[in-house]
Amino acid sequence: MLRADARSSGWQGVILVAITYVYFLIFAQFAFLKRLASLGIAEGHLKAVMAAMAIGGISLSLLAPRLLRWPSPGLRLRAALTACAAAALLTVLPLGFSGSLAISLLIGAGLGLLTVTVATYLRVWLGNGNPLLKVGLGTGIGYLICNFPPLFRASPQVQAVTAAAICLAGVLVSLQHVAAPLEETVPTPHSAISFGRALTCFTALVWLDSAAFFIIQNTPALKAATWEGTLHLWSNGLLHLVAALAAAWCLRRRGLRFLLSLAYLALAIACLLLLTPGSILLASAFYPIGVSLYSVALVAYPSLLAAAATPAERGRKAGWIYAVAGWFGSAMGIGMGQNLGHVPPAFLLLSGSVIFVPELSRFLRLRKRELAVTLAALVAALCIERAINPAHSTDPQPSQIERGRQVYIAEGCINCHSQYVRPATSDVLIWGPVQSVEELRRQRPPLIGNRRLGPDLAEVGSRRSSLWLRAHFSDPAEVSHSSFMPSYSHLFRDRRGDDLIAYMQSLHADDTQEHRLSEKAWYPSPAATAQANAHAGARLFRANCATCHTPDGPTRQTWRTSFKRLPPDFATGPFLYLLDSDSPAQRRDRIAQIVKFGLPGTDMPGHEYFPENDIASISLWLTQYAVAPMQDQQTNINPGEK
Repeated sequence: MLRADARSSGWQGVILVAITYVYFLIFAQFAFLKRLASLGIAEGHLKAVMAAMAIGGISLSLLAPRLLRWPSPGLRLRAALTACAAAALLTVLPLGFSGSLAISLLIGAGLGLLTVTVATYLRVWLGNGNPLLKVGLGTGIGYLICNFPPLFRASPQVQAVTAAAICLAGVLVSLQHVAAPLEETVPTPHSAISFGRALTCFTALVWLDSAAFFIIQNTPALKAATWEGTLHLWSNGLLHLVAALAAAWCLRRRGLRFLLSLAYLALAIACLLLLTPGSILLASAFYPIGVSLYSVALVAYPSLLAAAATPAERGRKAGWIYAVAGWFGSAMGIGMGQNLGHVPPAFLLLSGSVIFVPELSRFLRLRKRELAVTLAALVAALCIERAINPAHSTDPQPSQIERGRQVYIAEGCINCHSQYVRPATSDVLIWGPVQSVEELRRQRPPLIGNRRLGPDLAEVGSRRSSLWLRAHFSDPAEVSHSSFMPSYSHLFRDRRGDDLIAYMQSLHADDTQEHRLSEKAWYPSPAATAQANAHAGARLFRANCATCHTPDGPTRQTWRTSFKRLPPDFATGPFLYLLDSDSPAQRRDRIAQIVKFGLPGTDMPGHEYFPENDIASISLWLTQYAVAPMQDQQTNINPGEK
């Protein structure tokens, strides 16, 4: 039996709601998709894998209510959590298409069983007193955890392991539950709403949410203004938490109709604001508010608000809600975002009619305060948006990144630089990680490139600092020896140069940790190491490195005050910071890695296009002359080789 104090506290219910949302959001929506991209699964294969997840989710959502003959709710819950944890851990393994397909099916099935089981027996785990508040708290905590910066930015493997650990923690929580659910009456005034109407409303809201999510996630300028940066992530998490708690209050005091109306308004305003570049910041506030408002209702309705006398009835309603609204609505929203790139205003009117029109006369007669709130929200959004961007109504202003993209197109950069890391080639190590073709097609217009006379730029933002880019645009040959790229110093006479740099810096994946691990595993081949020549290394250093690493180097002199950290001066001081307990061979390999890939977080670029023999020669020369100043070693280099 459940302990009396556990029953009254309801902490198990709060934790289970949070676990469900964290697993779905941080793993199923983020980590799994990023993992598939890193495995090179794209195009038709990716659609098939995601379809398998939907099939598993819909099937178990509808079948779960028929599993009531299982001995206890706790046993069903543990089975669902274990399946979810296993699916997450399996994604860490190297997978092919068939393995990804099977795991995707397991993810969907585990989620289907988990969501319906939690909704069916949530009354048991919420305990006594304020069940709606506990649903709001669990939902808000779940979203807050998902926006926790270290977790949000972690690699897909770390996110998957974290999701599995959270599910296993849920198994421990479930051990405290009773087998027989409590049948309690939840006082929620104004909550009467037919099941068909609730199903339609939730489908429309999930559709809007999924479309907006996909558009933001796959539009660099929108993503940079909403989900990039610690401040944005913490703001999103706190907005979700506050909105979820407010949703619980609204459900108790004003009812389900009012809450669904507020959620629709917030999402509709966010979708409209996403159409205008100058309103992205405001959209990033309305979107999480709308999501958390309806998310609380999505849990509370089948669990606490629907007219259902038995767990079997609650299970059936939860199954249909999550199968149709959750899986079908989500798929349709993603399809809209993928094919259109925006949410059409006509669709907003259509979805609004689903929420408002069936009860419009009743709403106008009995919901005067709701109407006032609606009008006030629209007026406030318009006023705030115009205050942020007064010229918006007559002359929408693009963001700096969008302006930079236009400079990139206007200057013809596409003629010499690609933005496509070809999967399963040497590109992945040199320029990676890989983008899917679907991501590239969503660009307007796509900038894949005609040819590659210069390096690929798909991930240049994670490989070159803004200072290096500025120096390169000003005098390409000075920082890239033998470069035949013309100077673009004229762009810095106005804002175009800074705009172009901002666009270049935006070209990077969310997470490069996995790629960094592959860089750290790279070493020159034994053949290149054997053929390394110190004299050749000295020549290469003079041609490619002296501009920053000698006191009279032009780049060092010109940009001296702008470096994040002034490059080491190898001409007048020993190369001491690499002299440690490592063997000479290890030091050479580490120097070779730095030469090839640079130093992340500094202005030191990589020389990815250098042949291995050249890298090994530079590394050998630096290692041999690491102890003494270079001018003292010049006698060891033939005059013709300087």
